[in-house]
Formats: sequence, C-alpha cells, structure tokens
Amino acid sequence: MKKALFVCIGNAGRSQMAQALYERRGGEARSAGSRPEQELHTAVVEAMEEIGIDISDRRPKGFTDADVQWADVVVTMGCGDVCPVFPGKTYVDWNLADPVGMCLEEVRELRSDIERRIDAL
Repeated sequence: MKKALFVCIGNAGRSQMAQALYERRGGEARSAGSRPEQELHTAVVEAMEEIGIDISDRRPKGFTDADVQWADVVVTMGCGDVCPVFPGKTYVDWNLADPVGMCLEEVRELRSDIERRIDAL
C-alpha cells in the first residue's frame, strides 16, 4: 500500500477517521489539518470505537512540507488551496462533509463513506 496523508481543515474528524481506517488495512498513514482544532469530535471518537478502533488519544495537528514529501498520495478533504503541492505525488480530493455538529448516526454514515473510498484508493 502507498503511504497516505489525509488532510482536512481541523484534523478532528474526517482525516483522523481516514488515517485510522487506512492503518487498520495495513497501510502507513498520517493525518493533518490546515487549521487544527483543540481535540477530536466526540461523535467521531464514538463512531470509531464502535468498530473497535480507539483514536481517543490522538490530537489534531497541522501538516508540514515533510509530511507531504513523505506521502505517496495526498488525500484532501476540504482544505482547498492550503495544501502544498509537490511534483511526483498523487493528489485526490474527497468532497466530504465536515462532521462538526453531526449526530452519531451521521458520523457513522460518514465513516462508511470514508471506508468505501479507502477501499477504492
């Protein structure tokens, strides 16, 4: 599997779920945000716990050029033009809703969507 960097705005939901799901499949992954929040969204942590993945100890963080250089594929999720572009990398944009304010059922649906996209990656 390729090394993947998942980037969203807050690194408190989508990208964290994607990193954890990608790692569960045996891939190397990192996640980051263009404007990292203080902590993960509670519903995101709960939704991941439901499928046996504990991300409760993870904290949102920003990305560096080194993170992008490390990755083979960079998956963006709403961070727009903030993400740096380096030659030789594969860039994919997933138009996913931000889970901020979503109820647990909506986060479950988002989690399932991310799982499908990772399978196709």
